[in-house]
Amino acid sequence: MTAEKSANLAEKVARCARERDLTVAVAESLTSGLLVSTLGAAEDASEWLRGGVVAYATPVKQKVLAVSPGPVVSARCAEEMAAGVAAHLDADAAVATTGVGGPDSEEGREPGTVYIGWWVHGQAGSELYTFDGSPEEVLEATVAAALADLLRAMDAAERRAS
Repeated sequence: MTAEKSANLAEKVARCARERDLTVAVAESLTSGLLVSTLGAAEDASEWLRGGVVAYATPVKQKVLAVSPGPVVSARCAEEMAAGVAAHLDADAAVATTGVGGPDSEEGREPGTVYIGWWVHGQAGSELYTFDGSPEEVLEATVAAALADLLRAMDAAERRAS
């Protein structure tokens, strides 16, 4: 059910991006490419999807996406990842995922702890989630939440602009 929900949300993101002439980028740690591949399967992705960066290792987040030193399972990291990928890929909007898929804790955070960050026309934000289930279920839930958050951020930017 979550994969179907994600596909539906990806189509809504695609429609929104096309209607508003926005380009989209993705930065992923926790989801390891699952998020950008979900968006890439949406209609006319070649018109609005700029691409994605999978920055699983902390040094990659810092070097490629300009993430500040410190914990990477954090709101700050998620927001910096989104802003970094937007800058690198020249996108109007970006979404990023970071967290703990499990089965073990990381940085003192329990499995299922997820931060999703977004950046749309210079406005950044993030949300903390706690998902239950296996690592695979956490990743699927994260993709659905990231798509929903991106859509809300794109809508909020449109309201601010009008």
